[in-house]
Amino acid sequence: MEFRNAIFIVTEERFCPLYNVGDEFNVQRDTLTIPGVKPSCLILVRQIMRITEGQESLKKHSVFGTQKLKFECGGCSGLIRFEYKKEKEFATTQMKMLAAAQKRRESGELDSFRDMLRTFPVFAPLGDNDMYDLFTLLRFKKYGPDELILRKGDPGTHLYIILTGTVEVVGERGESISMLESGGVFGEMSLLTGAPVVTSVYSRGETKLAALTSKDFKHVLHRYPVLHVFFYRLLIDRAAKNSKKISSDIGAGMSGDISEVHVVDLFQMINTSQKTGTVDLHLPGGDAVVMFNEGEVVYARYGELAGKEALFKLLGTTKGQFTYSPGIPPEAEEYEVIGGFMGLVMEGMQRLDEGSELPEDMQRPDTDSDQYF
Repeated sequence: MEFRNAIFIVTEERFCPLYNVGDEFNVQRDTLTIPGVKPSCLILVRQIMRITEGQESLKKHSVFGTQKLKFECGGCSGLIRFEYKKEKEFATTQMKMLAAAQKRRESGELDSFRDMLRTFPVFAPLGDNDMYDLFTLLRFKKYGPDELILRKGDPGTHLYIILTGTVEVVGERGESISMLESGGVFGEMSLLTGAPVVTSVYSRGETKLAALTSKDFKHVLHRYPVLHVFFYRLLIDRAAKNSKKISSDIGAGMSGDISEVHVVDLFQMINTSQKTGTVDLHLPGGDAVVMFNEGEVVYARYGELAGKEALFKLLGTTKGQFTYSPGIPPEAEEYEVIGGFMGLVMEGMQRLDEGSELPEDMQRPDTDSDQYF
């Protein structure tokens, strides 16, 4: 059986667990090349095999001229539409030379950023081959002075890595929370938890960023589990800074909205401060209780769930109110620790990455309307 050479491009995507708009699939000499380090979807492979093994034209002719045929793959929980892009490379020597020159320009620019990315702590655990695979998934964007990058309350769609320039994290009342420079990372919290963005982020001066879509971020975490440790430590460091700011509030008890202080942040602050107390949560799905003894979780219940399963479910919560009160019942002081806090959160984040705890309204397609360079 022979297959025709062809390149297809994704033009529309609705909740596809693997691919994004713009991803290309290249059929060449009986082989299929998929984008970057992404896994192969056998349903899509079968669909492309059916298309390329036939002899029908991949274009249609009408009174409006020649048009590309569009195809659809909806064999799982998601849907993508893709169309025929081209059948073979440029035929003329001049066009081949122009295409090669364009690729050299793009390769030279991307190589310079690759060398820069190697020096960033987030990528320190990765080898050269891993870096190359990851690099194919990154998209590069630029912002002018004082442009909005992330808006509080919006859904998280990307992980951002600062290449050059400075960004400012701004609170609800316009106060400056932090300044991040080259090598800084932001946007990871909403991707890890499924919660909306909790602070706004602005560029301060000309800024260039590398961005990874939420879907590709999940692929990367699954392929390189060592990055889980980096992002967990990043969350711990930020929680430690926050805990210093509100340690007095925690000590005396505090309450708030989960949209303002996410569950993961709250639990990490209690753990970092080594507090003993009880968190009562009033959520759309019912009430929940989590108890800490010297910063470690000893009890968790959410509806019919208890222990680890209750805690993991709570990590994906994005709406509701919480109240933290110092102290736990005397009998709870004898409870055993459910598990090491770091291990619990990392396992919970992995489940969130897989989408098992993500609310349906948060399982959304990626969008991208920023400027590229």
